[in-house]
Amino acid sequence: MFKDLIDDLDNYSPEPDKFLDVPFVPTDDRVIEAMFDLGAVNSKDVLYDLGSGDGRIVVAAARDRGARSVGIEMDTLRIADAMEYAGNSRVEFMVDFIEDSIFSADFSEATVVTLYLLDAVNLRLRPRLLSQLRPGTRVISQTFDMGDWKADERIQLSGVNIYKWIVPARVDGVWQWECVQGELYHIELTQSFQEVHGNIWIGEEPAILDVVRLHGESLFVTVRPPDHQAPKSFTLTFEYDELIAVVEESSL
Repeated sequence: MFKDLIDDLDNYSPEPDKFLDVPFVPTDDRVIEAMFDLGAVNSKDVLYDLGSGDGRIVVAAARDRGARSVGIEMDTLRIADAMEYAGNSRVEFMVDFIEDSIFSADFSEATVVTLYLLDAVNLRLRPRLLSQLRPGTRVISQTFDMGDWKADERIQLSGVNIYKWIVPARVDGVWQWECVQGELYHIELTQSFQEVHGNIWIGEEPAILDVVRLHGESLFVTVRPPDHQAPKSFTLTFEYDELIAVVEESSL
């Protein structure tokens, strides 16, 4: 179950000092631009850079994309440098820098999160990303992936891997809804990150789940009735672990 994946990793507690000494390596400007392009960062976004170093990603998001931006950084001197850089770039009113650990800071308001950490740090951080961020939030990482949470997209720039994940809603469990014609649908789902499988019934009759695809807060399903009528498709919208809306699409 998806919740178990979060709980298991959240209970994993390696020695803290292994995760506090991430070496600072500045991100190349071309890589920053590619990260923003992959994440489709724009002026409606709130971007959090976890481990923000000298603030270059935070400043670039504000200056080049018009996004409100926040950096989380433990090094006081780097924060001072970042604030000075933001002032020199004339975006100080659009950015903020918080002295805190990425393992305790609140970044739940983010619509985009950027990372340039380490494999082990990403894995340690992963439960917080999945539990704290709203479904649909984009997570962009330079170089390092998320283990068995497979990226939704990956690009390469001059040999550098850049990964993108869309935070998935929690859809594992049992759900039901009534369609326009009054038929009651009952679906049971299992989930591993954005990968979803399940079974479905129309009333008391088992049906065929032809398509099930999760993208952020939206789950698209296509159902083939047992009486060989035309299949129907639905978009189910989730907010965290609640089904909040069902839209019936036109028959295929």
